[in-house]
Amino acid sequence: MAQILTFLGKGGTGRTTVAIAAAKQLAASGSRTLLVSSDSSPAFGILLGLSPGAEPQEIAANLSAVQLQATVLLENSWEEVKKLEAKYLRSPTLKNVYGQELSVLPGMDGALALNAIREYNASGKYDAIVYDGTGDLQTLRVLGIPETASWYFRRFRQVFIESDLGKAIAPFIQPVSSAVLNVTWTADNFAPEPTNQATSMLEDGKAAIADPHRVLAYLVTTDDPSAIATAKYLWGSAQQINLSVGGVLLNQADTTAAITKEFAPLAVTSLPRKTADWQPLLDALPSFKPAAQIPKPVTIDLAARQVKIFLPGFDKKQVKLTQYGPEITVEAGNQRRNITLPPPLSGQPVKGAKFQDGYLIVSL
Repeated sequence: MAQILTFLGKGGTGRTTVAIAAAKQLAASGSRTLLVSSDSSPAFGILLGLSPGAEPQEIAANLSAVQLQATVLLENSWEEVKKLEAKYLRSPTLKNVYGQELSVLPGMDGALALNAIREYNASGKYDAIVYDGTGDLQTLRVLGIPETASWYFRRFRQVFIESDLGKAIAPFIQPVSSAVLNVTWTADNFAPEPTNQATSMLEDGKAAIADPHRVLAYLVTTDDPSAIATAKYLWGSAQQINLSVGGVLLNQADTTAAITKEFAPLAVTSLPRKTADWQPLLDALPSFKPAAQIPKPVTIDLAARQVKIFLPGFDKKQVKLTQYGPEITVEAGNQRRNITLPPPLSGQPVKGAKFQDGYLIVSL
């Protein structure tokens, strides 16, 4: 599997330049690298020095690049949907709807980009994939799709099972599916455990995001106070999707004690201004390997009956904790995260919570 690397930060801090430099560095070290851009405008090609296509193309030794086009991705995905329908239904209904007719709805491009990255990763052609997204909450929401979608799927499926409607139609699922479809279904298809391809993909996506050896983000900032504040905000927001942040890249500025303190315990790497010669910038980059000091987004202490959620960049007034079901919900950075508790703590009411040193500490 490839290591997936992405960058977060305020617009204008040089994220795309850093992403290109990182891809060049990884390729130079011998890793088969794919540089993926979600920016369909000419800006990416100008920075890169060439215009990549909608399919990966080799641009240097060990380095390929692709500029994602949502319409092309939608056409390809639609054909896969039609194949699945034809496989499972005796009378497919989508065969006369063509991908070339479809328009991209708001938010669809992010899901398509994530699926494209998943497919590039599954191809086995690359050791590293550098994703140059928007670098803001939109990128985080794209990477958080497996977590969010699996929660919706699990919770609403369970609600359906327990509803009067679910109980009423359960005995008829098997005969109806046998009569209409080419496959045999049972009520087990609605069980809360992941038993099909869709849930397996979501679970694998969640596991990948939570593993810093598979998916890792870096913060990109300048010494401008607003850029630093944005980077810290995105750092905390990344914790909401269980994404590890490996370090800070301080672009076009020297590291100071004050900046180091802002991002502790993350390492801060100072980067020079990019010139016509990329090499000085490449030499200044870190190794992009997960370090031991990366704080875990969530730590559960069964003995102390505590859940610690790492939320740097936020204070107590910006964090909201609620509990409406068997999970606890944390709201921060315009995002909500549902934390599934282990059996000994599941369903236990929250007894108290405090905010300390960047951690929300919940007692059960």
